[in-house]
Amino acid sequence: MVNMHNMTEFIFLGLFPNQKVQRVCFVIFLLLYTATVLGNFLIVITVMTSRSLGSPMYFFLSYLSFVEICYSSTTAPKLISDLLTERKTISLWGCMSQCFFMHFLGGTEIFLLTVMAYDRYVAICKPLNYTTIMNRQVCAVLVGIAWVGGFVHSFAQILLVFQLPFCGPNVINHYFCDLLPLLKLACSDTLLTGLLIVANGGTLSVISFGVLLVSYVVILLHLRTRNSEGWHKALSTCGSHVTMVVLFFGPCIFIYLRPSTNLPVDKMVAVFYTVITPLLNPVIYSLRNAEMKKAMKKLWIRTMKLNKK
Repeated sequence: MVNMHNMTEFIFLGLFPNQKVQRVCFVIFLLLYTATVLGNFLIVITVMTSRSLGSPMYFFLSYLSFVEICYSSTTAPKLISDLLTERKTISLWGCMSQCFFMHFLGGTEIFLLTVMAYDRYVAICKPLNYTTIMNRQVCAVLVGIAWVGGFVHSFAQILLVFQLPFCGPNVINHYFCDLLPLLKLACSDTLLTGLLIVANGGTLSVISFGVLLVSYVVILLHLRTRNSEGWHKALSTCGSHVTMVVLFFGPCIFIYLRPSTNLPVDKMVAVFYTVITPLLNPVIYSLRNAEMKKAMKKLWIRTMKLNKK
């Protein structure tokens, strides 16, 4: 048996075997990734430069957008470049790094979405104490907890895989390095490791999703006492966040909360949460938010004036 540290590279089977389909997908995914980076970067810049977006909600949103840029960048550039090559390889350390940052940034996003739900709860249920409870120090601490939580989650996951022995095939039936496909290549019994990975990733997703659902049920119950105008305003504020939560958690729970078996649909589901969801973040938050659209318009006008000068 050869230890994993002696294996130098892994080979991806990729999304599609057909070369013509891959070339078409190259153009599509390049456009999607470019739109993801530019869209989320626009949100970060808009929040940083607009005085009207000084509330904690936009502070968290700017961090979420930054995480989305980093998160999509762990897989999309490699996927895009591989669509033009026949032999899709990745080094051992490149594979481990991709695994680590995928789960680090994914975990951070889960914690951030949970923090944003708490922010909405305080804003709607305790509006008079909102600025006191969600002050700058508290917001900074909550963001810090999200980063640390993501790191701890990912470190625990990667530690489980890194100690496995790999001795034979190095072909991964995927387009990026993920934990469950890697388990299929191990030479030892991976039942316990698979269960621990599912317990870690699945439990984090389910508990966070449960907390989010409970928080929004409490918010909805509280909104019963509001007039129709207050009800619609609060719902529009929460609507974007609920949409992002469902789009992100749905695929994650499907992939990581079941035994370590590779289904043909897994790669398509992975495309959704690694490429599509990060793109939808700026679309959902900018199109559904009047303040964000107004701030973006002001930023555009200021930029055009500077260009003229």
